[in-house]
Amino acid sequence: MSESKIILITGKTTIPKIRANSGVGYATAQVLAEHPNHHIIMACRDPKKGEKALSEIKSTGIKGTLSVLELDIEDDTSIIKAVDKVTKDFGRVDVFMSNAGTAAPESSGRELLTKIFSTNVIGAMLVTEAFLPLLLQSSKPYMIQVSSGLGSLSEAADPSCPHYAAPWDEYRMSKAALNMMTVQMHKRLQGQVRVFAFCPGLVRSNLRGESEAAVSAQGRAGDPLESGKGILGIVRGERDGDVGRFVHKDGCWTW
Repeated sequence: MSESKIILITGKTTIPKIRANSGVGYATAQVLAEHPNHHIIMACRDPKKGEKALSEIKSTGIKGTLSVLELDIEDDTSIIKAVDKVTKDFGRVDVFMSNAGTAAPESSGRELLTKIFSTNVIGAMLVTEAFLPLLLQSSKPYMIQVSSGLGSLSEAADPSCPHYAAPWDEYRMSKAALNMMTVQMHKRLQGQVRVFAFCPGLVRSNLRGESEAAVSAQGRAGDPLESGKGILGIVRGERDGDVGRFVHKDGCWTW
């Protein structure tokens, strides 16, 4: 295990009701686990669902290894326990992928803003800071914040850009805040940790809800396994020239 690359993925890596490979976290775990020198820690709120996801991914014939970690990024006690567990079991984290996110489609008003920012910004920052000491124990650490092109201020302000007219104001605001967090972390950790913001694109996910129409974005969503391959490129060092940038599978966004 000491020779394996320890990769921790936060968020909903469990199996959605619609389709087993729906969701960026699950798909990324599946792609990364295909490589023999990878150990993927799937961090999720419900360990039972996590174990089910683990079994599903193992059944595909992976070459790497997997484990499940109980973690609720909106619960400080849960974060502390998770860090202690990883410290005891592995002593370091080589890749930290912050993937937990929500669009809180069932909420509105103040509740909507509170839920979105609690997960997408506050939770993301606190759990990242908590695991940073373990990242610094790695000889070549990577930090990946899963963002969205919808959080690009340049795209939002330019009428010629495809995301100009997109709705989801609260979600876009939260991802813009996450992008700023990523920029600040890159500046602080430059030379120590390779920091990226990553846009997975519009892919099948229960972020928008659990109906087929929501998961598929009315049929427009792509395969999240392609996003997983984009993350794999970062993990393998193929995007090191883009450290500190807002990347996607085929290039970079402007902040």
